[in-house]
Amino acid sequence: MSLAAYACHPARSRGRRHAEPPAPTRDAFQRDRDRIVHSTAFRRLVYKTQVFLNHEGDLFRTRLTHSLEVAQLGRSIARALRLNEDLVEAIALAHDLGHTPFGHAGQDALNACMAEHGGFEHNLQSLRVVDALEHRYPQYDGLNLSFETREGILKHCSRANAERIEAAEPLGVARRFLDRTQPGLEAQLCNLADAIAYNAHDIDDGVRSGLISVEQLADVELFERYRREALAEHPHLQGQGRRVLYETIRRMLSAQVYDVIDTTRAAIEALAPADADAVRQAPPLVAFSGVMQAQSEALKQFLFRNLYRHPQVTQTTDQASEVVRGLFDAYLARGTEMPASYAERRDRHRAVADYIAGMTDRFAMREHERLTGRRGIA
Repeated sequence: MSLAAYACHPARSRGRRHAEPPAPTRDAFQRDRDRIVHSTAFRRLVYKTQVFLNHEGDLFRTRLTHSLEVAQLGRSIARALRLNEDLVEAIALAHDLGHTPFGHAGQDALNACMAEHGGFEHNLQSLRVVDALEHRYPQYDGLNLSFETREGILKHCSRANAERIEAAEPLGVARRFLDRTQPGLEAQLCNLADAIAYNAHDIDDGVRSGLISVEQLADVELFERYRREALAEHPHLQGQGRRVLYETIRRMLSAQVYDVIDTTRAAIEALAPADADAVRQAPPLVAFSGVMQAQSEALKQFLFRNLYRHPQVTQTTDQASEVVRGLFDAYLARGTEMPASYAERRDRHRAVADYIAGMTDRFAMREHERLTGRRGIA
């Protein structure tokens, strides 16, 4: 299938920060994807929390399985819209590389520790990972990814951080946060696929954990509509909880995917952008319809109230926050407890933040117990 004119074409890429000869069998975005898959940070995602900590169960999502699900959804939508599937996959697989151990609790704790030293934000950290923190190649630090992949990884950025990045990389990936333009469609698509994926799989994990029930979800229109459809078409599934849940989530995901395709296709046809640069000057084009956006937001609010703020979850995340703060204080006081590549850096606070952010859940727990003598998470 040929790419649409408005897609990001690898032959027209804005290139890499360090010039390299092209690969003989792969285009620029395929090469980016392969570099991400082979990175150390990508492998660590298998032991990083999504909602439930790694030791709480073998079947709960991790950052790795979440990233794979985002990539699958993204590629499906990209194919229908004739966007660049390889670029979508690269962005999706890399978008959480900078996430701390223990999910958002770890990020919030690390951000508080770094409040007087530039703060911490996992999305910006993902860019730091691919630009500087991976050490795999003799010619440069980082993975030396294409501009378009890096543009998609940097989903959010404060003005202060954008100005700092822009100063080091004029007209680079942070420029759009200063002039209020958009990224390419592949980056826009990954952002929405991320939201679709985590809403769906957090339902699955939440019910599996017993913290939310299908009966509670009856109040969520986006879920209940497809549960009723599934049972009407397959009445023999009545009483088969897991299979009903799977079929409901499958239908819900399909409805959201088709809605994004139809809404985005209409927006593209109305604007008729000549190329990817025209997309960047336009308003956001990848979107839900108004009705689906409202239903998706209602689901998100349900999960926030009933799952993310469930006492059992908050108790665990409070303990996780204590682990991150304990690690930060310990490494700040005894820098030699870190590897030399971190201990020898001049900016001690950022070095500690980088080291902790790269940890898996289980390594962070072991280090905390080793350094403090306390078991941080029951």
